[in-house]
Amino acid sequence: MIRIEIDEPTLARTRIAISPLTEATVSLYLLQRNPEVVPWPYDGWARRAREILRTDPATAPATLHMRLPSVSPDFLSPLPTSPLPTIEEQLDELRDTPDDVIDFQLAKHYPDGDLPEIMRPFRDDRRAALARLADGMQAYWDAAIAPYWPAMRAALDEEVLLRARALAADGPDALLAQLHERIRWERPVLTLIKPLDQEMEAVDQRLLLVPLIFSRGALMCSGDHPEIVMVTYQSRGAAVLADGPPRPAGQPADRLAVLLGRGRASILRALTVPATTTGLATALGLAPSTVSEHLSGLQAAGVVHRRRAGRRVLYGLEPAGVALVNLLGDSARTEFVS
Repeated sequence: MIRIEIDEPTLARTRIAISPLTEATVSLYLLQRNPEVVPWPYDGWARRAREILRTDPATAPATLHMRLPSVSPDFLSPLPTSPLPTIEEQLDELRDTPDDVIDFQLAKHYPDGDLPEIMRPFRDDRRAALARLADGMQAYWDAAIAPYWPAMRAALDEEVLLRARALAADGPDALLAQLHERIRWERPVLTLIKPLDQEMEAVDQRLLLVPLIFSRGALMCSGDHPEIVMVTYQSRGAAVLADGPPRPAGQPADRLAVLLGRGRASILRALTVPATTTGLATALGLAPSTVSEHLSGLQAAGVVHRRRAGRRVLYGLEPAGVALVNLLGDSARTEFVS
C-alpha cells in the first residue's frame, strides 16, 4: 500500500487535471503488465499499439517506460502544470527539464550514485536523452493514441466536470472518499491499495488528482515535485477504446441485467456517480439516443432523478436505484470500467 499523510493546507489545495503525457506513459505500462492478452476494452487498441511499436522505429525511445522499475523519477513523465495541457506542451516541458530537477531526482532515487544503465543517458548526455524520449513519445502518441484522443478527451472532460462539481459542492473529504474503490480516505491519510509498500507526507503542497482512461486500476502516486503530489485513478469512459461489447467468459448471471435489460443495468451502475447523457454515452459506448431512451424509462420507474447544473443536465440515482445496484449489481461489476 501507498500511504500519503496529507496536511490541511495540501488538502485545501486539491485540484483536478488531465494529462495526455501521463495517459501515453500509462498505456505503455498497460502493455507491459499484460504481455499476453490485454483485457477488454483495451484489447483491440493493444493489438494495434503493439504492431505500431514493432514496426515504427520512431516510437522505440518510448519503450523506455516499459523497462523502468515501479518507482522511477518523475521527470521522465512530467506532471501537468495546467488543468488541460496538450501533449505538445507536456513534451516541450519534458525536453526543457531543468538540470537541477534531474540532479535532485536522480540523487533521491539513486542515493549511492549507481544508476541503472537505462538511466545513465539522463546523467551523461541529458539534453539528447530528453529529446530522444520526447520525440519517441510524440511518434507513439501520433500513431497509437491521437486517433482515439477526441473521444478520450470528451470522456475525461466529463469526468473532470463531475469531480470538480463534487469538490466545489461537498469539499475534498467527500471527493476523496468516493474517488476509486481502491483508494481509501481516512483523514489525514490517503491510502492507495496496491502491491507496493511506501509512505510519504504531503506538507504545504497541492494534491493533484489526474483521471486516466488507460489506468485500469493501476493507481500511481508522484511525489518528486516540491509543490505537488499527484495521484492518478481510473476514469470512467474506457469503453471509448473498445472495438465492441465485452465477450462473456463464464461470468455469473447478471441479475440486474436480467431484471432491467443489459443497457439499463449498465446505465444504473454508471450512475453511482452522476453523469450527463453525453457522458454516459461516451463512457458506455452507447448511442446518445439509446441512453436517453433508457434514462426516460429509469426515471419513470423512480430509480433515477434528473437535475440541472448550469447548462448541463445531470442524472443520478434515487434511493431506490441505489438499493437496486447494491442488492443486484455486484455480479457484473467488470462490465463497466470505472
